[in-house]
Amino acid sequence: MGSDDLFKKRREDRKKRTHDFRVPKANSYLIVTEGKKTEPLYFSGIKDKILASVGGTVDIVDLPLIDIYGEGASTEKLIEITEEYVSKAKIIYQNIWVIFDKDDFADFDSAVALGKSKGYSVGWSNQCFEYWIFLHFEYSDSDLHRSQWFEKLNSLFKANHLTEHGYEKNLENLYDLLDSIDGISTAIKNAKRRMADYREGIDKPSDMSPGTTVHLLVEQLRDYIS
Repeated sequence: MGSDDLFKKRREDRKKRTHDFRVPKANSYLIVTEGKKTEPLYFSGIKDKILASVGGTVDIVDLPLIDIYGEGASTEKLIEITEEYVSKAKIIYQNIWVIFDKDDFADFDSAVALGKSKGYSVGWSNQCFEYWIFLHFEYSDSDLHRSQWFEKLNSLFKANHLTEHGYEKNLENLYDLLDSIDGISTAIKNAKRRMADYREGIDKPSDMSPGTTVHLLVEQLRDYIS
């Protein structure tokens, strides 16, 4: 290889290294969810509240960056997809969250462990995200099937006059509806009560039915709201 070619190769290598260089981004969140609509809409509602608060009375150093992706994939496949987002991102996210349900998936526990082994935070729900939504109204430790949580939510949405036809998946204003009855604070309190005896790293998430750790992410995000 001639000296000109060597110089050209080194210059291209430098350009590639510069292009690949990523910087950590403070107050940044990557949230990848199993559901394609309900979960992203819920977290987008929090994001909108945060952005509305910034510039007001919120005292933070930097505008939070919150990227939300609803993938329609579950458990270990969702971890793989999250890895792809992380590897292709132009920044290094400070907080990476994967949100998924147990439903009837046999690899639920291994998916939780896999996500944590990669340094991700996992917001899991057993059986379903609807249990987390239920906690916005009242406490329960009943081991119910996801279809039963849907039925309960249907009654609660009607009783609280949140929607005309009860609970529906993919409600565009889900977060605002729940926030209107002070449901966010209630859900965090109820989730903490339910998970008080859960031993991280000892107990299996699949054995915690019902159970959820979604409140850990919601509580973090709520800190940005005045």
